[in-house]
Amino acid sequence: MTQLLLFNVFNGLIVGAFYALMALGLSLILNLSGVINFAHGGFLALGAYIAYTLIPYVGFWGGLAIAPFATAAVGIVVEWALIRRLYGRDPLYSLLLTFGLAYIFEDVLRAIWGAQSVPYPIPPELSTPLSSQFFFLTGYRLFMVGLAALVVLALFLILNRTRLGMRIRAGTADLETVSVLGINVRILRTLNFGLGIYLAGLAGVLAAGMLGLQPTIGTSLIMPSFVAIIVGGLGSLPGTLLGGLLIGLAAGITAVFFPSATEAVMYVMMGLVLLVRPRGLLGEEGRVS
Repeated sequence: MTQLLLFNVFNGLIVGAFYALMALGLSLILNLSGVINFAHGGFLALGAYIAYTLIPYVGFWGGLAIAPFATAAVGIVVEWALIRRLYGRDPLYSLLLTFGLAYIFEDVLRAIWGAQSVPYPIPPELSTPLSSQFFFLTGYRLFMVGLAALVVLALFLILNRTRLGMRIRAGTADLETVSVLGINVRILRTLNFGLGIYLAGLAGVLAAGMLGLQPTIGTSLIMPSFVAIIVGGLGSLPGTLLGGLLIGLAAGITAVFFPSATEAVMYVMMGLVLLVRPRGLLGEEGRVS
């Protein structure tokens, strides 16, 4: 029983790391541009399939390095061609647009790579269990957790130590003032959108090695990512990170005792948090008004 609990807790933390990476990208885009990006899961799946296509030519590590940037480039094109035209309008328009894009992504992926799940190759040295007793502790799982932690740390350093990051934070607080100060808000939004999509692409590459690769891989992760934002608190990136880890951990523990409630538990947690603290665990005052 103890081993099973540890297995599910560790799995929950890994899945929570996927939720957190996804939710951080969603939160970046939502906070600065006000876009509820339902196509985020499609970008996640696209990143995974780009890496899958590149691996025979550049290897696993090359695919891991290139695919998130390629996905971000696609995201920047989509933002430039479609999404930026809806800034300043009712958020419902961007929500409907990205909702439609999510279905387009899924159908395009099916048309190119097929509807069936495909095996995602990982290096043999990472797929071997590190312990015969704790068989679930493979090098790949530890690598995923470590890389996700490094990426999150790098994101917070970018936001707090670079000029671009400080402009993104300032724009999140007051975009009109940032524009008056002479900063090109269009370029800022585009770069911020690309950064958010990069996180989705990276999450897709990492998730494919553990969950398998199919066109709907992003669909299964998008709603928990929105829940992570709500639980953690709108406008708070640390809260989003905390929310992702918490719902992943809760789902992992629930799978031990009540397997049928694994998906429901995150929504129950969201409801309880909103009852006690409507703005989320670390949400900023005024974001829900």
